[in-house]
Amino acid sequence: MRTTTKKLETNWSGKMSNNKKIRKTGIFNLSSSHTHIWKSNLSWSITLIVFLTIMFVHASILALSVKNEELKLLGELREKALSSITPMIDFRIQGELTSPIKQYYLNRIVSTTIIQGMVIYNSDREIIEAVGQPLAMTLGRKDSLNKTYRSYNGESYEVIFAPNELGTNFIILAKLDSISVKEELKRQVWKSITIMLLLSGFVTTVLMIALGKWLLEPIMFLKQDLEEAYKNPENPDISTSPYDEKNEIGSAIKIAQELIKENANNLKKIKSTAQDKIHKLAYYDSLTNLPNRVLFIQKLYEQSKLVADGKQKSFAVVALDIDHFKDINDSMGHNIGDAILRAIGKRLRLALPESATIARIGEDEFAITMPLGGSVQKAVEVGEKIQSVIKSEPFKVFNENFQIRASIGVSTFPTDSKDPDQVLKNADIALNRAKEDGRDTIREYLKDFDEVVQQRFQMLRDLRNAMENEELQLHYQPQFDMKTGKIIGAEALLRWWKKDNSKEGGKFISPGVFVPIAEQSGLIVPIGNWVTNKACKTAIKWQNEGHNIRIAINVAAAQFQQSDIVSNMQQVIDETGINPHLVELEVTESVFMDDIKHTVHVLDVLHSMGVELAIDDFGTGYSSLSYLRQFPIDRLKIDQSFIRNALENPDDAAITRTIIKLGHSLNLKVIAEGVETKEHEKFLIEQECDEVQGFKYSRPLPEDKFLEFINNYNGNLDSLS
Repeated sequence: MRTTTKKLETNWSGKMSNNKKIRKTGIFNLSSSHTHIWKSNLSWSITLIVFLTIMFVHASILALSVKNEELKLLGELREKALSSITPMIDFRIQGELTSPIKQYYLNRIVSTTIIQGMVIYNSDREIIEAVGQPLAMTLGRKDSLNKTYRSYNGESYEVIFAPNELGTNFIILAKLDSISVKEELKRQVWKSITIMLLLSGFVTTVLMIALGKWLLEPIMFLKQDLEEAYKNPENPDISTSPYDEKNEIGSAIKIAQELIKENANNLKKIKSTAQDKIHKLAYYDSLTNLPNRVLFIQKLYEQSKLVADGKQKSFAVVALDIDHFKDINDSMGHNIGDAILRAIGKRLRLALPESATIARIGEDEFAITMPLGGSVQKAVEVGEKIQSVIKSEPFKVFNENFQIRASIGVSTFPTDSKDPDQVLKNADIALNRAKEDGRDTIREYLKDFDEVVQQRFQMLRDLRNAMENEELQLHYQPQFDMKTGKIIGAEALLRWWKKDNSKEGGKFISPGVFVPIAEQSGLIVPIGNWVTNKACKTAIKWQNEGHNIRIAINVAAAQFQQSDIVSNMQQVIDETGINPHLVELEVTESVFMDDIKHTVHVLDVLHSMGVELAIDDFGTGYSSLSYLRQFPIDRLKIDQSFIRNALENPDDAAITRTIIKLGHSLNLKVIAEGVETKEHEKFLIEQECDEVQGFKYSRPLPEDKFLEFINNYNGNLDSLS
């Protein structure tokens, strides 16, 4: 180390001595300058750029001159070929099917001239004669007579001789030997390149000598200072500048040296602060100041090591998700949501012991780990403690009270797994189960939960295969006008016939099983597009059979959020040719709740296209009444749960009456689904319901069975039971 230091001191003293000499004389030694600049990468880069620039300019000029020379030589070649052909033409030949050049002369032209092959066309552009080598170029009805073709290797050139050049009604395509053109061009190019290289090298050398003296040497000096600052930014050892500060470059070097010194001082001040901040950013959530997922998993591994060493028996892992937090953000604003998250983190820190680690690992998701022992022996007890802390009293934010609820999943190490990551995953699985079971509840991890998740993934894989293998079907349930008994529509209902090795060859999977999975995965979007296309094509078939009835298609919320439903619908209308007024899209009230403004806009556009709109399962939502007047809808559809219970349950009967009156007051049609008995029908007639569908009239039928049904229907509802 001491030897290296002495060498550095010797080098620096030598440099300083040279610098003093340079300042004293005020000029550079030319040969020394040359030696330094050619050791510099920058010098070589500039040299290369200057050289290539000059070369590029010369090359551009050369390219233009070569192209012009090539055209000139090819033109001369063409004239030479024409002079070989015209003497051989027999101008006495008048017919369109006889070659104007006799076969003997054709063979002679091909064998003794630069012409390698010929094709003769008549005035109708029909081939009447071909001789010699085949041509790459052909002559179509509309092709220009001026086109040419040059082979990729430049050894052949194909041209067209027009009737006005030949003095006949015929057109001749000729393949010419252009090797002489290629060789001549090559000779001229090499000559130009040699001159270009010599001139470029000379100009580049002169420029580099000037640049080296006035620019590159000072830059190399500055580079040495910067290298020193890079190697030791806090204590850089930089030499005194030998360049005149009145000069722009000398001034720049002085400013750079001052900045290097200032930077060194600043680095010393912020180094410790920066390290602390980086650590905090890497391991803590910036909003709540709680540990983030990375630090939380580290804590899990630390806890697991304590268990392995026998210092701790077990620990609980809790995953917590705020119920309906998105609604708070959307309705109240993100500033309210952020304040609630900070308040939850603070309340949990105050309520739980110091041995517990509380982390924020998602937008509205927290994770807690705590050793088990003493008064707390089970993980579920930790979950119950956390739930009571959250629900103990409302959170007050900006003078507003918010009663927060949470879904909680818990798991135990090492009971549920000996892998810390897996224990957290198990808590997440239990959390998802708590959400599925209605939220605001606690679920302890069970192995059965894993099986349910695996079954769901398998169902999703099978559903994707079903789409590819065309296992999905549509069944159709007729809809009737209660006053006339006429069939006025049909609802398209999705069915899945899953093939298997059973005697029946497969079985139907209930939509209640696979549709929720399709909705959660986003697969409902392509399925919904397929349903719309298939249903509209089927409706066109009915029209061709003389049945002008509308087709009702259910639309999932994801189709509004994840796809361009307007353009998809327009594409289906254009492709199938269906009358838009015979298409009815049924949307549930949940669609409206996600983004009212966007939904209203989409519905307006669809309605302006002529598509009819209905609210499906009306009455089961919670806020559509306040927005009902904004929606351009044509029909309300009463949920079947109200119809089935209307005769026994006065509340359901009252809801049904209210929906019918509400619909009529807004000039909307009202359709009831789930009509199963004559008594249901009688009740709806009394309430002046407009339309019905249900098992009393027909179950959903496959396409062929439905067509058979409407062909045989006599228009009397009483005949259906």
